[in-house]
Amino acid sequence: MASISEVDITKPVEEIHPRNLQETHKDVIVHAFKQLVDHSRPSKGNGDITQGIHGSAHSRLPWLHELVPQLESLADKYHVGNFVAIRGTTQRFFESMPIYARLGMHLLFHGHEQAKLLEGNRHVEDLLKEQSIREGKIFDSPESVKNIPSFVKTYNIQLDELHEPDIHKYNTFNEFFYRRLKHGARPVENGDDSRGFCSAADSRLVVYQTVDLGEKFWIKGDEFSVPSLLGLDPTDPHCQTLNGGSLAIFRLAPADYHRFHSPIDGTVIGEPRDIPGQYYTVNPQAVNQPNLDVFTRNKRSVLLLEHEVSKQPVAVVAIGALLVGSIVWTYDKQVKRGDEIGYFAYGGSTLVAVFPPGVIKFDDDLVKNSIGEGPAAAGKEAIETLMKVGYSLGKIPDA
Repeated sequence: MASISEVDITKPVEEIHPRNLQETHKDVIVHAFKQLVDHSRPSKGNGDITQGIHGSAHSRLPWLHELVPQLESLADKYHVGNFVAIRGTTQRFFESMPIYARLGMHLLFHGHEQAKLLEGNRHVEDLLKEQSIREGKIFDSPESVKNIPSFVKTYNIQLDELHEPDIHKYNTFNEFFYRRLKHGARPVENGDDSRGFCSAADSRLVVYQTVDLGEKFWIKGDEFSVPSLLGLDPTDPHCQTLNGGSLAIFRLAPADYHRFHSPIDGTVIGEPRDIPGQYYTVNPQAVNQPNLDVFTRNKRSVLLLEHEVSKQPVAVVAIGALLVGSIVWTYDKQVKRGDEIGYFAYGGSTLVAVFPPGVIKFDDDLVKNSIGEGPAAAGKEAIETLMKVGYSLGKIPDA
C-alpha cells in the first residue's frame, strides 16, 4: 500500500464500524474476500498485485466495487488505515490499510451479532483460515513469480540491499517475500554495549514497560495475559518470571522484510512451541478492539532465550495473521543481537518480545510514542514507531 503523508490527510481516519458497510450483505463481503485472494493468481490479476489483496482500502478496483459499491463511498468519506511515527523526527506518515484486512475486520465486527461472531460463529474463523492457507499455496506456486515485479514496484523494495538482488532467480513469490538481506544491511546500534537490546524486525513498534500499560494503551482484548500469550500454565516457572514484565510488539506490514532477529545476546532454551489458533488480522484497529484479543487467539510459536547478562528468560512470540502461511525458525543455539532467528511466509504478522520485570528500560522516544506523548502523536494518541532490525530498543536499567 502506498502511504500518504499527514499533510495529505483531509478526511477523518475511519474507526472500523459495521455501519460503514451495513448496506452490503455479509455473504457479499465473504465473496469479495475470496475474490481478492483469487486475484493473487497472476492468471487472474495479470501479475498486478494491486488488483487483489495488495489493493489498498482506497483502491478503485472495478470488479471489487461492482461487488461492494459501498467501498467507494467509504473511501470518499474516510482515510482507512493508521498513522506511524518516523523515528528520530517529529513526523509521521499514514499507512493505508490493505483492502483484505478491512473486509476481514468487517466480518469479525459485523452488526449486532458481534459477540456471537467472535465467540461462537466458527464459519467466519474457518473462512479466514481456509483463505489464509489458500493464499500460501498460491504464493508457493511457480506461476506466482509473475507477481514479483509488481510487488517490487508497488512497495518500492530496495533490491540493492538484498542477498540476491536478481528477482528472476526466485522460484516463487513466497521465496522473494521472505528474502534475505546482504550481510551488513542491518547493523546493530550500540553493538559493543552488552547492556543493549535491539529491534527484532523491520516493523511498526510499540513498547510498554509493564503489561498493565500495554493493556491500557494498546491491547484492549480482555483475554490478554502473559500466560495466555505463551500458552503456559500460570504456575510454570518461566511464566512466573515473565508475568507482569515488559512488552515490545513488532508489527510487520506486507512490504516489510519478513525475517526476524534476536533482540538480545543469549542462548536458546529448548525447542519452539507451536500453538494452534486463528488467522485474524493484526492491524492495530483489531488489536485495539475490546472484545477480541488477536494475540492470544491467533496461531503462534514461542521461543525462549536466556539473556546472557541477566540470566533471565526472554520470550519471542511469532504470531501469524490473516493470510500468513507459516512461521519458520532458523536460529542457532547461541545468538547475538541482530542474528536471524526465523521468518514469516506471506502476510502481515507480529512478533512480541516479553522481558522479565526490570530487565529492560525501553528508549524514551519509543515509550513516548507508545503512550501518546511523543511529538508525532496527536495529543494522547498512542502511535507505532517505524523501526529497522538492529535499531536500539533499550538498555538494562542502571542499578
